[in-house]
Amino acid sequence: MTGTALLALIALGTVGGAHLLSKARWTWTMPRAGIALWQALGLAWGVATIGALLGYALLPYGQGITGGIPAALADGAARMEVHHLAALLSGVGLTVVLLAVLVYALVRMERARRRHRALLELVAGQNAAVPGTLVLDHPAAAAYCVPGVRSSKVVVSAGTLELLDADELAAVLAHERAHARERHDLVLLPFASLRHAFPQIRLVDRCLDAVELLIEMAADDRARRHRSPRELATALLRFAAARPVAAPSGALSVAGDQPAVLARVDRLLRPTPPHRGIRAATLIAIPLLAVVPFLLYHLPV
Repeated sequence: MTGTALLALIALGTVGGAHLLSKARWTWTMPRAGIALWQALGLAWGVATIGALLGYALLPYGQGITGGIPAALADGAARMEVHHLAALLSGVGLTVVLLAVLVYALVRMERARRRHRALLELVAGQNAAVPGTLVLDHPAAAAYCVPGVRSSKVVVSAGTLELLDADELAAVLAHERAHARERHDLVLLPFASLRHAFPQIRLVDRCLDAVELLIEMAADDRARRHRSPRELATALLRFAAARPVAAPSGALSVAGDQPAVLARVDRLLRPTPPHRGIRAATLIAIPLLAVVPFLLYHLPV
């Protein structure tokens, strides 16, 4: 039962880790590493939870998961009792649910983007002041990107052109292009699908909020390679004061809720370098979380 017990401990540990990480602020000093840690944590939770259920179900065969599955198929699960079969069905069911909500979220996102791209062809146009960017004839502030495999669209409103000066606008566009270039929408997808699978669990919402904030900070970091941090910070404050229009479904916007915007502005104006020890521990934890649960599938009883 060693492999099964370890998988169960990892599954419980990842839940506790997600609770702590959702409240952490040190990830703000290295958002890309923080995002990777969240991804590894989510993967470890899914693999470990499913593995613990399958491992318990296959205990009568004493060969772990990878050895127990062929043995169970060979004898038609004859050695399994009711509680083993219940664990087997739970493990298979959880796998199906997680994959189904992931596919559903992906399909829904692509449909929303396809509809919005079609709408943009009708209501948005080019403007010489912002080449390569679509401009909506709308007085409210709006700036977002619609990511895509072959082409991504960066969209701003006429209200944004009036709200920001040229430098601030350039910083906002650099932020949106960072979202599109790094495909932050795909980073968010598994966490958004978890919220569809477990809508009543508050921790899932906190995890999604934490990852969304780190993604915005990562885009801020990429934008400030080319623009002054103060330009982007000022643009964020102007957006927050103007109460921008929410981005459409499937898009990523430069502006978020006010606490998140203030945290980003403070970070831009008063950057804090990551602690070397924490950074090293994070970079070690990421591959361990991603790999160890899979290795335990091969561990016999």
